[in-house]
Amino acid sequence: MIPAISSAVNALGSGGVGSVGSLGSQATISGTSSSGASSSSFGGALTNALNSLETSQANATSAAQGLATGQVSDPTQAVTAVEDAQLSMDLASQIQSKLIDAEQTIFQTQV
Repeated sequence: MIPAISSAVNALGSGGVGSVGSLGSQATISGTSSSGASSSSFGGALTNALNSLETSQANATSAAQGLATGQVSDPTQAVTAVEDAQLSMDLASQIQSKLIDAEQTIFQTQV
C-alpha cells in the first residue's frame, strides 16, 4: 500500500470513517486542531494522511538530490522513493477530485 495513505487507512480501521465530532469548531487554518484531533476521527485521519504525503514528498526530494549529486549508492531506492511520492500525490489528487464532485452533488440536491 502507498505509505502516504496507509496510515490514514489504518487509522480509519475496518469499522468505517469514524465520527467527525466537532471538527468544524476545532479546526484551524494550518490543518491541526486546537485540542489535538485524535487519529480515530476523520479530521485526524486526514491530517495524518497529509503529513505522510508531505513526508514522502520530502523523502523523494532528498533521494532525487542524492541521486543527482552521486551520494546515493543504490539508484533503485531513489527511483522507488520518487515513484512512491508521485503515486501518493496522484492518489491525493484523485481523492480531492472525488470529494469536490461529491460536495457539488450534495449542494445541487434539491430538498
